Amino acid sequence: MAKPEWGTKRTCLSCSARFYDMLRSPITCPKCGTTLDPEAPFKVKRPTAADKSRLAAEKKAAAAALLVDDVADDEDDVADVDDNDEDDSGLIEDASDLGEDDDDMAEVMEHVDGDLEDEV
Repeated sequence: MAKPEWGTKRTCLSCSARFYDMLRSPITCPKCGTTLDPEAPFKVKRPTAADKSRLAAEKKAAAAALLVDDVADDEDDVADVDDNDEDDSGLIEDASDLGEDDDDMAEVMEHVDGDLEDEV
């Protein structure tokens, strides 16, 4: 058992040496000479599985909130563009000059049917 005159057993945060403070103030590590703050925590708490899942949920919620804000900003930008552009008729493409797709589709079907026969 430790003697009360030796003081409190401490651990140096710099070199991890264990020592008694010998009731001295300020507390200095005998191995490396670092002055210790008695109010500083000894060990950093490692996150548990519950902490990790809580942090992951918080990150996910923050990302979702950021995404919602970005979408809202984009909708505002689109609304601004729509308000400024009153003539939308120029945006619709005239498809009459594109021709029919029947010939192209028949050619594609021939190739697909030929590939299927080769596989069998």
